[in-house]
Amino acid sequence: MVGIKIEAVERSVDDVFSEDYRFTIPLYQRPYAWTTEQAGELFDDLVVAASGDAPLEEVDPYFLGSIVLIKEVGKPDSQVVDGQQRLTTLALLLGALRLHVHDDFAASLDKRLLQEGDPLKGTIDQSRLTLRGNDQAFYVKHLQAPAALAEAATLSVDTLLDSQRNLLLNSRLFLERLGELSEAECTRLVLFVVQRTFLVIVSTQDFNSAFRVFTVLNERGLDLTHFDILKSEVISTIPDADRESYAKKWEEEENALGRPGFNELFSHIRMVFAKTKARGSILKEFRSAVLTGQRTGRAFIDDVLVPLSGAYATVTRADYAAPGGADAVNNLLRWLGRIDNVDWIPPAIAHLSRPTTDAASLREFLTGLERLAASMLVRRVDTTRRIERYGRVLTALETGEDLYRPDSPLQLTEAEKRDTLLRLGEDLYTAARVRLYVLRRLDAALSDSGVTYDHRIVTVEHVLPQSPAADSRWNRDFTPDEQLHWRHRLANLVLLNRRKNTAAANYDFDVKKAKYFTSVNGVSSFALTTQVLTVDEWTPSVLEERQQQLLDTLAAVWSLR
Repeated sequence: MVGIKIEAVERSVDDVFSEDYRFTIPLYQRPYAWTTEQAGELFDDLVVAASGDAPLEEVDPYFLGSIVLIKEVGKPDSQVVDGQQRLTTLALLLGALRLHVHDDFAASLDKRLLQEGDPLKGTIDQSRLTLRGNDQAFYVKHLQAPAALAEAATLSVDTLLDSQRNLLLNSRLFLERLGELSEAECTRLVLFVVQRTFLVIVSTQDFNSAFRVFTVLNERGLDLTHFDILKSEVISTIPDADRESYAKKWEEEENALGRPGFNELFSHIRMVFAKTKARGSILKEFRSAVLTGQRTGRAFIDDVLVPLSGAYATVTRADYAAPGGADAVNNLLRWLGRIDNVDWIPPAIAHLSRPTTDAASLREFLTGLERLAASMLVRRVDTTRRIERYGRVLTALETGEDLYRPDSPLQLTEAEKRDTLLRLGEDLYTAARVRLYVLRRLDAALSDSGVTYDHRIVTVEHVLPQSPAADSRWNRDFTPDEQLHWRHRLANLVLLNRRKNTAAANYDFDVKKAKYFTSVNGVSSFALTTQVLTVDEWTPSVLEERQQQLLDTLAAVWSLR
């Protein structure tokens, strides 16, 4: 490896989309995978970072992280080892911005996305970013030119590859969001993105060294270095006589959680204090939000790190201990732990770490928190708005507001209750991130003791099959429209503690009950499934009644009426 040189330089987006680089996504990379959720988060972050009236040169820059390239010194050709999602999404955003700024800016953006050929240099017109495989042809045909992009809204996504669908839907998202801004706001945004948004470009000349850099950045984690820096800063402010004992306290918390858990804890501590989505580096935001004012190193460790570390361990392990009421608290923590995100953790640890918290108050708070988290899951609330809501809960906690008033951010509004119930009554199975949580929560409520089961395998099965045989009774009992209406709804779904059996899934109802929905001893572990075993037939009228009963149960669980 003699002679291999690794360079790391900070570059603005203006420098990145320039003559210095000609990016290619190698075929061995995974397809473009960012969905509208990730693209929307990036857009929201950039709009917030660019907002205000201050001159751009006085606005804090926005850091987009690092990318890793295979690139020879002095040559523009660059294979992207890490960073294709961000580079591609930036290209889509710059392309969409061309349709919302005046002609001079649009022409300037064109030059950043497309390198013009130069006959004296023997170069041709080509994209500054070349996507992998068929994605490049799709991008050039439908998204690269402004005229083609303007017609993208009419394209059907049904026959597209997933990567092409993501490219198209993210472009549409940017066009829609930009349409909500004024031309002046769009102009400021494009200037901010080009001039004040930065990446660190790490480049080396061969694949092995580039991959080693990628591994270090992604497996060992840059954020861990930040926390080591914070430790040095905090411990250095403590008087010599106490420094060793406080360093030991820090290390005890780190060892108790492990490095990955400790890593997560610092993000949650930042949220407890900042109460907003992170917009910059964890190091900078932690300093400004947490290590502020008169808080000494000793105060941070005693009053912040130790109590929140203990609360984090309790919350993530669901091992709260108290003379009475601990079981109910831990049950709620286990349900929250099944939510598909961890954004609920900062309010939970903030409440648990308060000196006045007891089992009764914690149970009441977690009941509201699980209800809010479940409602936002069911309503598909995006990350930005979800974090904003939890930030308001944290503010209410800090200021001592009554969290149980109807207008508290912990409580659902009447509109949110209605929307949650409406979503629960729609096609639930197609909401992959939602269905298992809702069905397991419902099953626990239907169990006489309210217990939950921790099977290693839990699958969701249809009673009325997704594809019934042409000569089956299903086609006599249900019209095609009725099958379409009920197939994926709550009333038609049950839980099994084994892998699906495609053939058995299409049995007629009586056979399916006997051979598929029962366990070895003839009884299902799940109350939701046992209910089906007591029914003699499965018809639209049975489903109608069952749907209402199940929705009533969920409405009671989450106080939706």
